[in-house]
Amino acid sequence: MKAFRAIGKAGAAAILAAILLAAPKPARAGRLGTDVIALFPKEIGEFAYADLKKARSQKWFPQLQEQMIPERFRQFEKFLASAGVDPNSQVEELAWGLVAEGLSSKTAGTGSSAVPTGEEVVGVALGNYNPGSTEAYFKQQKLPTFKARGYTLYSFGSGSGASDLFFFFIDSNTAAFGHRAILEKMVEVRFGAEEGLLTNDRLFPLINEANGSGVVWAVLNPAYTRLAMQQLAPEVQQFPEAAKLVARMQNLIINVDASSGIDGKFQAVCGSTEDANTLGQLLQAGFLYKRYQAQKENPELADLLDQARIVPAGDRVTLRMSLSDDQMTSLIRKNTFALKM
Repeated sequence: MKAFRAIGKAGAAAILAAILLAAPKPARAGRLGTDVIALFPKEIGEFAYADLKKARSQKWFPQLQEQMIPERFRQFEKFLASAGVDPNSQVEELAWGLVAEGLSSKTAGTGSSAVPTGEEVVGVALGNYNPGSTEAYFKQQKLPTFKARGYTLYSFGSGSGASDLFFFFIDSNTAAFGHRAILEKMVEVRFGAEEGLLTNDRLFPLINEANGSGVVWAVLNPAYTRLAMQQLAPEVQQFPEAAKLVARMQNLIINVDASSGIDGKFQAVCGSTEDANTLGQLLQAGFLYKRYQAQKENPELADLLDQARIVPAGDRVTLRMSLSDDQMTSLIRKNTFALKM
């Protein structure tokens, strides 16, 4: 669905989807208020923002949605519309976070090869809503709702399933959504009973750095960075030294700006300057291999990879890629962005 398309994807796949939501016209960078960031729980492992209002002006945006949105969330979109919430017209900005499952405090950090095996999602959709009409609909349909510190959580599904999604209105301009446990924790953060993301001294400084530097931006912790490397740069994993290097990676920062096309910037924060230099070399080799593979079946993707620029600097490696509108349309036709769920 258009506003909630990132829900339930693996971490890196959600980030890739967000990257492709950039708008075609120059505008102010997507700056998210600290008051919104403060709503999220401290243990968020991946945090992202997208300006959906601008994204919808892209001519190829509907086709991209068709490739990337699971059927389950198309149904959720229809469900929201029937309850008086139209994500396509009412949601203007979206921020979401992922909390990994299957990891301990040790395996989630650096020095581990573990990646998330599942996740809970929690997000905030900024726009214009009519909470009263939604509540009236649920009462009329006798659909399940739950209370949390005075807020009404609306359920998609029975309300008792582990994968059921919920949403509630913080006010007429702010709706929160996600899995019940993490959504209830967001409520507790709002009331000061749980620590929020602003107290995460490893992730929040990078969020603050990324915030405002692109129409779309995202920050990943070590575990989600490892997952991103597996999903977005699998060729790198073929090199013997890659495993230890990836295990030492700290974070991944993604920014997207928009002018006549799409300009993406990826910053990998490595364990050391030496690691950054080595990763830069591995990425160059991996991209060369991927370009060779894509030349016959997807020449547009091969051209995109050929234009990629990889520059190590200090403990970071920066990858820059650009897409014109025509390139984007051509890549969509070839199902380049049809992510496996």
